[in-house]
Amino acid sequence: MKAPRRLLLIVLCSVGFSAVYILLCCWACLPFCSAFCLDPHLSIKSRPTVPGPLHFSGYSSVPDGKPLVREPCRSCAVVSSSGQMLGSGLGAEIDSAECVLRMNQAPTMGFEADVGQRSTLRVISHTSVPLLLRNYSHYFQQARDTLYVVWGQGKHMDRALGGRTYRALLQLTRMYPGLQVYTFTERMMAYCDQVFQDETGKNRRQSGSFLSTGWFTMILALELCEEIVVYGMVSDSYCRWPWARPPSAGATILSGQREQMTALSSEACGKV
Repeated sequence: MKAPRRLLLIVLCSVGFSAVYILLCCWACLPFCSAFCLDPHLSIKSRPTVPGPLHFSGYSSVPDGKPLVREPCRSCAVVSSSGQMLGSGLGAEIDSAECVLRMNQAPTMGFEADVGQRSTLRVISHTSVPLLLRNYSHYFQQARDTLYVVWGQGKHMDRALGGRTYRALLQLTRMYPGLQVYTFTERMMAYCDQVFQDETGKNRRQSGSFLSTGWFTMILALELCEEIVVYGMVSDSYCRWPWARPPSAGATILSGQREQMTALSSEACGKV
């Protein structure tokens, strides 16, 4: 009789501990549990994931060379430097995005109603670094929360040899401790070339094409953002229908991989 009672006691304790464990789990991560319990048909991809910082190995910090580590952005506004933005009145909408990506030395001061005033990331061409340095107090002193990502190849960006552009970035980090400056790695630059070839069917070097800052910004946005709204860039029909090019800024929402690649194709069409 003792053995059956002992077995029953073990079973009851196991059931009790399991019930307590499940209740504690659901209490600790209620949104996750609710998604599974309330909607059992929810797909694996659409179920909420635990947020956390990601490592973006294609971007190397100045001067220590560490990869970019940050939280992904749920929504991104990618704002071009185009004059199409003038008079758009989209500033408040742009600033409402979780992350705002800008390019080169595109100004915000005085144009807040059209382009907004927030700058989460600014993607910069190596040739535009001297232009930002002319107004360094605005770009690097007043906008200390902005993360700067510089793209470029060749001797000017060479870290080992101390290229001219890299030395300028190094000096900036010394002038403004805590300034976040990154560069595209050589591997990421090669990847951008490969994406261009995949999208256009042309080898960038052999065709004599040059990639724009808009191209590199979209590549970064594809990695960083869950949803992208593009402001001031041409639509995917820009190259095919030159007589019907939109005169206004507009906003293109990108949430799927096909749409994102379409945006890259439209950005590439003017570079071929």
